[in-house]
Amino acid sequence: MREFIVSGLRSGLRGRSFQAVFVLGVLLIGVAYLSGFFSPRQPQTVALDVGFSGVRFSLILMNLFWVQELVAREIDRRVILFSLAYPVSRAAFLTGRLVAIMILSTLAATVLGLLLLLSVLLAGGGYAQEFPPALGLPFWSTIAGLTLDAAVVGAFSLCIAALSTVSVLPLALGAAFAVAGKALGATVDYLARGADGDQQLLGTYQPTIDLIQRVLPDLSRLDWREWAMYQVPPGNEAIIWSVSMAVAYIALLLSGASLLFARREFS
Repeated sequence: MREFIVSGLRSGLRGRSFQAVFVLGVLLIGVAYLSGFFSPRQPQTVALDVGFSGVRFSLILMNLFWVQELVAREIDRRVILFSLAYPVSRAAFLTGRLVAIMILSTLAATVLGLLLLLSVLLAGGGYAQEFPPALGLPFWSTIAGLTLDAAVVGAFSLCIAALSTVSVLPLALGAAFAVAGKALGATVDYLARGADGDQQLLGTYQPTIDLIQRVLPDLSRLDWREWAMYQVPPGNEAIIWSVSMAVAYIALLLSGASLLFARREFS
């Protein structure tokens, strides 16, 4: 499995799609810096909010493109046959590729986090906010949560790549999964509050949302930006539950992908 991790790291760093998305991430950090000037009283908080959204967007795109290049494209071009010639299981190949993607994602998140931190410190032209954001542990905990969020999306895309015969399908479904997982929490909270008294809406969509909630992870629980922006910690129990949910979902997706990939035939 070590060979798959090393080769995955090399291919991931050399990939043009990764380089393009990383440049996009840097540009989004620049947008976050500029957005701080639109708020005369809380420039750093606004820059931080925009920056976190940019980091999540970039990390998810990177994870999807890495799965596309390291797994889906190898299957499509039959290059996978050379990798499977090693005396190791197919599960080891998928695990090695996923570990490589997670390492690459962590490195990218660290660099983007440092750039975001610098842009927040410079935002507002030196204006001192009355309630400054917390740029220590809360900031890096939020970056870690976004990285774990992207890892769940990457694991889902990997599972799709293990069974799909269409190379672009993991990218498309992975993007849809990222959007749905992020929106699930807000939708559940809205319905739990009574949908503003709209009983027809509540009766129509509540059963469907309950079903989706059983199979789809609530990725919004991994977004702890309020801790860094307003110094409102999510609580140890909430963090432990969110991280456990994400890790369990990644393990479940990897197990499912390994079972599907072991039965797949390559001609």
